[in-house]
Formats: sequence, C-alpha cells, structure tokens
Amino acid sequence: MRILVVGGGGREHALAWKIAQSPLVEELWCAPGNPGIARVAKLLPVRADDVEALAAEARRLRVDLVVVGPEAPLVLGLADRLARDGVPVFGPSAAAAEIEGSKAFAKDVMLAAGIPTAGHGTFDAPEPALAFARARGGRVVVKADGLAAGKGVVVAGSLAEAERAISDMLVGRIHGTAGERVVVEELLEGREASVIALADGARVRLLPAAQDHKRVGDGDQGPNTGGMGAFSPAPQVTPAVAREVEERVLLPALRELARRGRPFRGALYAGVMLTPAGLRVLEFNARLGDPETQPLLMRLRGDLVPALLAAARGDLSDVRLDVDPRPAVGVVLAAEGYPAKPATGDVLDGLGGPFDPEVQVFHAGTAAGPDGRVVSSGGRVLTVCALGEDLAAARGRAYAALGTIRLRGGHYRKDIGVG
Repeated sequence: MRILVVGGGGREHALAWKIAQSPLVEELWCAPGNPGIARVAKLLPVRADDVEALAAEARRLRVDLVVVGPEAPLVLGLADRLARDGVPVFGPSAAAAEIEGSKAFAKDVMLAAGIPTAGHGTFDAPEPALAFARARGGRVVVKADGLAAGKGVVVAGSLAEAERAISDMLVGRIHGTAGERVVVEELLEGREASVIALADGARVRLLPAAQDHKRVGDGDQGPNTGGMGAFSPAPQVTPAVAREVEERVLLPALRELARRGRPFRGALYAGVMLTPAGLRVLEFNARLGDPETQPLLMRLRGDLVPALLAAARGDLSDVRLDVDPRPAVGVVLAAEGYPAKPATGDVLDGLGGPFDPEVQVFHAGTAAGPDGRVVSSGGRVLTVCALGEDLAAARGRAYAALGTIRLRGGHYRKDIGVG
C-alpha cells in the first residue's frame, strides 16, 4: 500500500511510526511532517490545510489511503475532496467533522440523540452570556464555538473569570471568527477521561481509554493548553464505563449524524466526565487526540493499517484491536512561554538518546535548523512516551528519558500519570 499521513505534530509522528511498521506498506509519505517523522516517512512540503494541494499530491503519488491527523483539514473538507477522486480517507467529511468544528452543533447532536451532557446556552452577544454565567455564580465553562487549537476553553471558578472570558471572546475576539459565538455551560465536577473509537459510520471499535492533562502546571494549575501529557489506561474507565460510553455516547452520536445525512468515518473522540450524577460528555472531537494518541499507539499491538482502511471503507465488522495490558505514559516538553507566546528556533540536544527500548520520542513542534540540527518550531515540542509493567514504571522511564533532552526554557509537568 501507498499511504499519505496529513499533519506535522506529535499525533502524526505516532501515526507514521505505527503505520511504518505494517508489512502492507510499500511507500509512506507525510505532509508536511517534521524531522522525527522524516525518519519513517518521506516528507512533502504541503501545508495540512491546503486541501487542493494535498488532493493533487494524493493523485500524483497514487496513494491507496490518506490518514488525516488534525481537525482543520477535516473541517475544511479534505475528506470530501479526496472522496471525489476515489481516494479512501481515514477521517470524516466536513459535514460530519462539524461535531468538532462547532461546539453548538455538537450540543445540538447530543440533545437530539439523548447523550448526557452539561446544561448550557449558546450566545453571540455578551449580555445574555453574562446573564447565564451570573445565574450560576460564575462557575461555568466558556467555549469558543469554532476551532481554536485547543485553547478556546476557559474553566471559570469565579464570576470575574467568567466575565473576562466572555468579554475576551465575544468583544475582544481573541479567537477571531472561532469565537464569534460561544457556548457557556455549567461547571461539572468529577474525573475526566478521553474515550476514542474508530468509526465506520455505524460501528465503533474502542481504543483503550486515556486521561489527558490540559492545564500547563502541576496539580492542574494555570491556563488550559492543547495538552501537557496523557496516560493510558484511565483507571476510572472500567469495562462497564467503557460499555456505557459506547452505548450511550458514541453509537447514539453516529446514529444521529447518519440520520442527518452526515455519516462519520474516522476517529470519534468523546471527552467525558464521571460526575456524582453519572456520565456526562464534555466535548466531541472528529479525530484522534493529541497527546493521547502517542501513548495509545504505544499500547496497540499488531498492524493498525487494516483497521484504518476498514473504517475508511465503512466496514469495521471484522476488525479486532489487540491492546498491550501494560500502561503507557506520554509527557509533553513545551517551549518557553507556552501556551501564551512560545519561543521558537531553540536547538534540541539529546534527541539521539540512547533511550530505554520501551521509550519513544515523538516530535511535535520541531523543524530542521539552518545547520541541520533540530530546533523548536511550536509550543508543544516533543511527547516522550514509555511503556511499563505498571504506571510508576512507565512514568519513571518517560521522565528519565525526558531528563536527558535539553531545550532552552523548555518546561514540562512533573505529575503526568499521577491522576
């Protein structure tokens, strides 16, 4: 097979790393990729959001499957464009990807499908949004409706925080057009988890559950980020909880999207919270999570390619996923200034290891410098992942490897995998 992976972050490095192991793969490309991905795939100098250029490359290279990592090209219609050329694609149509592209649309799907979620309101003017927040004492979550690179969510613990977030989005337009409309929802208490499934439009195959750490600082302090690390399995997602997520969340979402003429094929991500009142859905994503994908693919045994192709073709009935029982931990090394204004262009030292055989270093925000050395090019620079016989062993391996990598001003959380 000839396969093209779209994207250039840590998730795409993990996907390329896993796909490259398949005996079915003859040629593997990634657009635009990064220096880490270049070790397992040929890089194409095409932006992940350049739909027409990507379609042209897929035709030129005669690819058999395109695997789309990030959400932006999906929302822009890359899967639709490839489908017109008859190219199988792992990733939903633009209409189905709206479940991530619009928080308001996702809430509408949840209500129509009877999926448990937080009480909420959708607003395009500040005063009604402020009234909603004030009625709840400011204990709300404010979300930009559109895509904001994982930074469009503010968890407000006070009325002042809620008012500032609403004003920043609807008046200050800090997220541009993505924040022209906001969803304000009640603040839930409980333990979060990420449950991601491969979907073929009607069926799902669950990946092991993971837990993401969103806030920048230890102990879940500081602003939200795109994710500072993740671990799997998530102990709160028991087999019974996983079945509940499948039956009450994922399958109803697929049925409702299909009813609306938007069949979903790709990776459907449910961010859930286990509250004292029961399961609640916080969000849907239309792709694999980042950084969850990195430790998840460390745990996935066997060949991933047949499962990706089966989802793309709309028939997962014969797919079974083999999961390593050992836990995995992934820790993000972030650039100085992240998440506000990350520094770029700083040299990374120590990437050559040597590392423990159960460790993988996935590049995210990296680029080749003018002298050929790897430099930082984004906020989240690397995800260092490790398997272990237990969570403590996996954490120990990941942090030991991370301790040998040097980046000026780089920072990371010390408590990934603690809970």
